[in-house]
Amino acid sequence: MPLRNRSLAAILFTDIVGSTAMMQKNERSAIFVNKRYSTVLKESVLSRSGEILNDFGDGSLCTFHSATEAMACAIEMQQKFQLEPIVPLRIGLHIGEIFFEEGKVFGDGVNVASRIQSLGVANSILFSSVVKNEIKNHQEFTFVSIGKFHFKNVDEPMEIFALSNEGLSIPKKEELTGKLKEFKIKSHSKKIAITAAVFLFLITAFFFYKYFFSQQSFTKKEKSIAILPFANMSKDKDNEYFSDGMTDEIITQVSKIPLLKVISRTSVMQYKNPTKSLKQIAEELSVSFILEGGIQKAGDTVRINAQLIDASSGYHIWADNYDKNIKELFAIQSEVAEKIANALETKLTPQEKRNLSTHYTDNVEAYKFYRKGRWFWGKRTKSSFDSAEIYYNKAIELDPDYAIAYSGLADIYIYPNNGLTQREAIPIARKYATSALLKDSTLSEALTTLGFIQSAFDYEWAQAKSTLEKAIALNPNYPTAHLFYGNLLQYTGESTERGIDEIKKALSLDPLSINLNYVLGRNYYAAHKFDSAYDQLRKTLTLDSGFNLAKGNLVYILLARKQYSEAFEVIKHIDKTGTSKTAYYQGPLLCYAYAVTGDKTRAKMELEKTLAEYPDQSPYHLAGTYLLLNDYNEVFNKLEKAYDLRELFVYFLKVDPTFETIRNEPRFKSLMKKINLK
Repeated sequence: MPLRNRSLAAILFTDIVGSTAMMQKNERSAIFVNKRYSTVLKESVLSRSGEILNDFGDGSLCTFHSATEAMACAIEMQQKFQLEPIVPLRIGLHIGEIFFEEGKVFGDGVNVASRIQSLGVANSILFSSVVKNEIKNHQEFTFVSIGKFHFKNVDEPMEIFALSNEGLSIPKKEELTGKLKEFKIKSHSKKIAITAAVFLFLITAFFFYKYFFSQQSFTKKEKSIAILPFANMSKDKDNEYFSDGMTDEIITQVSKIPLLKVISRTSVMQYKNPTKSLKQIAEELSVSFILEGGIQKAGDTVRINAQLIDASSGYHIWADNYDKNIKELFAIQSEVAEKIANALETKLTPQEKRNLSTHYTDNVEAYKFYRKGRWFWGKRTKSSFDSAEIYYNKAIELDPDYAIAYSGLADIYIYPNNGLTQREAIPIARKYATSALLKDSTLSEALTTLGFIQSAFDYEWAQAKSTLEKAIALNPNYPTAHLFYGNLLQYTGESTERGIDEIKKALSLDPLSINLNYVLGRNYYAAHKFDSAYDQLRKTLTLDSGFNLAKGNLVYILLARKQYSEAFEVIKHIDKTGTSKTAYYQGPLLCYAYAVTGDKTRAKMELEKTLAEYPDQSPYHLAGTYLLLNDYNEVFNKLEKAYDLRELFVYFLKVDPTFETIRNEPRFKSLMKKINLK
């Protein structure tokens, strides 16, 4: 090769990881891998106007006119090498001067690129800050810093970056080896150095203990995160649904990351416009990391900022800004999720990365309608459910394959919130859940709703168990799936402890959910853990002092603990009307309380009064009073009517302490048979 002048070039070094061991293990296979490597190398480099200066057989030195061409070539090769036969290649890039003498290539840039490559792992692309500055404005490249390193024969430490595009590997700290400096200690100072090292170790150990073990909330430093509501920075306050929707979507995307605990929307929405510090919020939600940000929307332009924070130290692990057209919104959500995974050192498989880039629709207008529907659904009132249904249907009109919108409609009808009875509402919920699954059979939300219907209304317990287990496997961060699965395990008698553990798991994902807190208390009651039930329901009422379900169940617990005066005091503060069949009301509870305390005359008087004023009271809740009044025929009439109406409480019947004394009665066994339980 003739002598050439010095020139500035983008330098790309490649190396097949473990090529020697590969050759020793299976020579024929190794030769096949090397041939494939050589073929792809030549095709990719030449197609990008690059030049292969040295081809070592299991590695190469190549140059390009620009960093973007070098990076594009690197990505192309790594993508091809993930197809069979896989080539475990690592790549390093740098920009520097090169020159030639006697047919050999020289230059500091060559040495640096070689050392950067040596840090890598199979399927990784590492590069220097010089390269980073050249590609940072190119949206097709995403990257993360992996730290500063002292390389051999390089004076100053260098910050090295890893490309984080889909399908690429990012080396973990413990995997980083390579051509690094060895810092030797001169013999005459070894004793001083050893003494200092021991002293430093003791100091470090002290602070490590102080930092990690004195703070109960962060003893394990688990990979757990709360994504706080994104602030609406737009002038138009009507865009509130949009900022809330962005929060919800990022939670959904991040929930797909395996081994990462993600707090549910219900709990994080409690911290909209928070006055508490991030550390306080993290302690209340039992998480180690917080993501916060803001959104400004003007027409079709969206500006988003996001930052990931270590809650215990306040250190910003990662931050970024996005100025995008609204059509690129889905890509932003996926990118944020992937950057969180990288920042928390959660390695993703290619399939998991594909999952992060999956969205339920490509129609932005349909997405807007769905987000409005979800926003109204979150308000949980009859009028808001009506509005949610309108917007979900508008989303489906624009995109008939929008699976999650069908699932949203199913959840509107899962409880009788719009004047329908359970028996009338459930077929509608089933229809929508089934439609969602026909569009996307892996939709965890729809599977969860279907599993609930199969257990609470069809009493097809085995089928429901299978459906809910599939829902949890697809999305372990979906608290509602754990809730329904826990109920099933306990209410069928399969396992009380496992059932309660599943409710606790749901609560760890959504710690401020009023309903989950209530259900845990109710299920403690069913397990005869009355003290735990009492404490849990008192905690629930601190979250919402007007929550009738919690107050009603608390009455049963107080009566079981013979705290009669406190039970009557709680009854005074429960709604008198009986318009909903899913809640406890004053009349039936007062009848039952008098019967428990032995005042059967007052119990009968209150029962007659309740039935006269509110004849549509829940037959299930009246059955307990008839039992204490020894009117067994009416007990079973009420329970059988509750079954015919498909009252939700019926699927709680096997474990309900109220009916323990009649479990061996023929009519009770007959009813158990109807709901497919022994």
